[in-house]
Amino acid sequence: MIVQRVVLNSRPGKNGNPVAENFRMEEVSLPDNINEGQVRVRTLYLSVDPYMRCRMNEDTGTDYITPWQLSQVVDGGGIGIIEESKHKNLTKGDFVTSFYWPWQTKVILDGNSLEKIGHLLGCSRVLGICGTHEKCLLLTSELGFDAAINYKKGNVAEQLRELCPAGVDVYFDNVGGDISDTVISQMNQNSHIILCGQISQYNKDVPYPPPLPPAIEAIQKERNITRERFMVLNYKDKFGPGILQLSQWFKEGKLKIKETVINGLENMGAAFQSMMMGGNIGKQIVCISEEVSL
Repeated sequence: MIVQRVVLNSRPGKNGNPVAENFRMEEVSLPDNINEGQVRVRTLYLSVDPYMRCRMNEDTGTDYITPWQLSQVVDGGGIGIIEESKHKNLTKGDFVTSFYWPWQTKVILDGNSLEKIGHLLGCSRVLGICGTHEKCLLLTSELGFDAAINYKKGNVAEQLRELCPAGVDVYFDNVGGDISDTVISQMNQNSHIILCGQISQYNKDVPYPPPLPPAIEAIQKERNITRERFMVLNYKDKFGPGILQLSQWFKEGKLKIKETVINGLENMGAAFQSMMMGGNIGKQIVCISEEVSL
């Protein structure tokens, strides 16, 4: 069986910006038969995410994700539908997901590596920071945010003081750099930083997490601000219950979902480049197969 896949064509360098040409399409042959415990799956959707920039380097700088290898298939989060199964708990037609899904139109996977898919926490005021007027409007008009700041317009520190006059208690940090330094400088005593990502630093040769500037580090220590790394792979046991809870909130209208969808495996590189430059609104995904609607 001939399928298409995406491999890592070149590395952008630790201090370089990734481009679509860092990836290339090729064809590969899959075995006609699968072994006991395996499933053959048709890929429906693939995810591109900021952390993947680290995997483009020879050394990811972390101990929990491995680098992609040149001329080898790229992998990440994916969803698909089983076409053939020799696994006792999975059957043809099941929708499955994995964090290590090869960027291929069809894949043969170990069934044990798959999961079947089967103002909510008390914040008094929620503020978002993003890079376009369109995204700010989306946060406040559709997603329930109390306010939003366009960091490319005006003085972020002044806007933050105006919109959060009582200071910041919880900061979900996905960006790092100057924006994070500005937020941390206005955080309260005994507040918390949830360190999920540092996209502004991924095209630079710096350790992860990047160290804070001395003045900001001093503020963190003086105010007893926690800064803890959040790694989703540490919570695999909560994936199932988490999906059920999020699905319930979505059905009840308490949670909104926004996605930027690009069609075609051949556009994985373009989708990745766009995501790294802020071209997506909501989750950036690529639709690989349109034959089945989720």
